[in-house]
Amino acid sequence: MTVETRPAPKLHRAWLIAGAAFVALLASAGFRSAPGVLIDPLHQEFGWSTATISSAVSVNLVLYGLFAPFAAALMERFGIRRVSATALFVIAVGAAGTVFMSASWQLILCWGVFIGAGTGSMAMSFAATVATRWFVRSRGVVTGVLTAAGATGQLIFLPLIANLAVGSGWRTASLVIAIAALAVVPVVLLVIRDHPADIGTTAYGAPAEAAVARPASKTGSARRALSVLGQAARTRTFWLLAIGFAICGATTNGLVGTHFVPAAHDHGMPQTTAAGLLALVGVFDVVGTIFSGWLTDRVDPRILLGVYYALRGLSLALLPQLFTDSVQPSMWAFILFYGLDWVATVPPTVALCVRAFGDAGPIVFGWVFASHQLGAAFAASAAGLVRDQLGNYNVAWYSAAVLAVLASVASLAISRAKKPAPVLAT
Repeated sequence: MTVETRPAPKLHRAWLIAGAAFVALLASAGFRSAPGVLIDPLHQEFGWSTATISSAVSVNLVLYGLFAPFAAALMERFGIRRVSATALFVIAVGAAGTVFMSASWQLILCWGVFIGAGTGSMAMSFAATVATRWFVRSRGVVTGVLTAAGATGQLIFLPLIANLAVGSGWRTASLVIAIAALAVVPVVLLVIRDHPADIGTTAYGAPAEAAVARPASKTGSARRALSVLGQAARTRTFWLLAIGFAICGATTNGLVGTHFVPAAHDHGMPQTTAAGLLALVGVFDVVGTIFSGWLTDRVDPRILLGVYYALRGLSLALLPQLFTDSVQPSMWAFILFYGLDWVATVPPTVALCVRAFGDAGPIVFGWVFASHQLGAAFAASAAGLVRDQLGNYNVAWYSAAVLAVLASVASLAISRAKKPAPVLAT
């Protein structure tokens, strides 16, 4: 009797693309995790106020958001590979440039402009583009995994940056980030491809009879991005998503990501200990975001966002009572709870953008993400001013809690899609 053997199923190229994208996003997260750790060293060396340093962070966060939709449009026109490789090089230039700065405007140029532009081009719209273009099946999970790359980067780089800043100086920490960004460029160029049609295949999970043709961009990247914004801005869904995500940015990157370490240090906690706690948020964030992606494939994304924001508001309202000079069980509980919720909002937000706006979903998400970073920039500066004027961050924490509840209400108010998503015209 002849036993017929079948060859092992071949791994779809989409998974290799997703793996390379994960590594690239992880590397770009390095410098975004640095500001909270480097505020005190920069203040001690140059005498710059918290508000001055926070203004550079704000410029970074604004550009990080505003570049996202244009980067998504550039990826339509020039391809994922070239745009992401260029972005990593710009990140490396900005990180290395900080070594030579001696004035606050140079901090704004390196931290704000170069790093903001580079990381903005490697922002969530990059993850959304890869997931949308290469995956039909498991798209929510892949979005969650790629989103978690930022948290993983924080987990890897934050303790390293903190220890280097204390032991070898903040300049050494900056150079390490520059080297890490450059090291990933060859991975991007060798592995990532722009579209399934480039290698004669279809997206993972797409029907076998699906067309392989590559869509052509009919307009310039800037015009495409602005055209999509003009059409999306006429819808109620876009504004509700933008409001919710602006508050998301204010309550994560802007406030906790930038000011958690100095706030803990105000209560006597060593800076390296506080940085370790913030890095631990990244550990739980990986779990929470991937699980959120899994849920997004199965549960109404509006409901998920409503629950996530409400729980975040509760945790922020309790945080001011948890700071002490050592890590107590209550703070461990906050880190666990808040970490699971940190960017769990991204997969359902991406899903709602694609559901409402079709093929233009990644660009629309880029604009929604821009609102995220505007909210983060406002919170970073406002919290710095609160600290300078009042001597503590309490008002900032309580205000963020209230805003999170408003985001929950806005998310639940989004209309449920009743017809197939439109494709916004080019």
